[in-house]
Amino acid sequence: MKSDIILLGHGSGGKLSHELLDDLIVPILSGIGQRDQNDAAVLTQQQGRLAFTTDSYVVDPIFFPGGSIGSLAIHGTINDLAMAAAMPIGISVGLIIEEGLAVSTLRTILEDMSAAAEKSGVRILTGDTKVVPRGKVDKIFINTSGIGVMEHDLDISGHNARVGDKILINGTIGDHGMAVMASREGLALDSDITSDSAPLNSLVADLIHGVGGQLHALRDPTRGGVATTLKEIAIQSEVEITLRENSLPVGSTVAAACSILGLDPLFVANEGKLLAFIAPEAAEQALMIMRSHEFGKRAAIIGEVTSTNKGKVRLQTTIGGLRAIEMLAGEQLPRIC
Repeated sequence: MKSDIILLGHGSGGKLSHELLDDLIVPILSGIGQRDQNDAAVLTQQQGRLAFTTDSYVVDPIFFPGGSIGSLAIHGTINDLAMAAAMPIGISVGLIIEEGLAVSTLRTILEDMSAAAEKSGVRILTGDTKVVPRGKVDKIFINTSGIGVMEHDLDISGHNARVGDKILINGTIGDHGMAVMASREGLALDSDITSDSAPLNSLVADLIHGVGGQLHALRDPTRGGVATTLKEIAIQSEVEITLRENSLPVGSTVAAACSILGLDPLFVANEGKLLAFIAPEAAEQALMIMRSHEFGKRAAIIGEVTSTNKGKVRLQTTIGGLRAIEMLAGEQLPRIC
């Protein structure tokens, strides 16, 4: 790269565009040679059902404790595939870059994406880059799409939660949202909060291998947090869910930050957590599987499906009462992902 910053010409499709792609983006993200750089990636037909997902990332700031917009974009798409019980086989990357962004900043983001993809065992197969004038986008926005394959016949879906199912989460809640917010607002805390951004495909593979058809539903509680996600599943499956407040894993620093900002951790975004609905006879086995995985050390059983009372979510408080849980109203923490 001859320039230290991104210029409008880098998005023109001409010489500067090819320089950006050939000298920076392609070598870092995919390494595909020029002879194989076509308008579409060609995939060999996989056995089993296919899953497809897409998402866009506008997080502010673009670097935060525990990750960046680059690693987050890869993890988020991998996790969306994993929640459909699909193992990712390929990802596309769309970059919308603001004129003036430092090339060194872009390089770091791309390297984060490459490292996240490599750790997850997924290839970045295709992509696109656009450059817009200053002020028309905030530094960089990223879109990622992913394809995964389900090499099984299990029905793991948000509509498949059943009465009696235990609800498991693979660790503490609210870490990502509060890490981003604390970084953005410059909150001075006794200890740093680190985002939980992580790829969950290998954890899901372990659960499928370990409990199979006793795993009924999976969902990652991103925007809107655990509360909103459980409300969605309660509506989809037409069931009632009861959470146990004294079983919810919340880190002390996250709890303190939420208290300062007047937030409920149940509604704060996560990017490396999953909610699993497991048949009661397999719940302890699933908990052991989670706790033996690097991204499940603080896994917990946080509640259960209690009846067919359609779409209800209740929190059993530490003092013995019941509190109704509804979906997040409005945007609690903007640009968290």
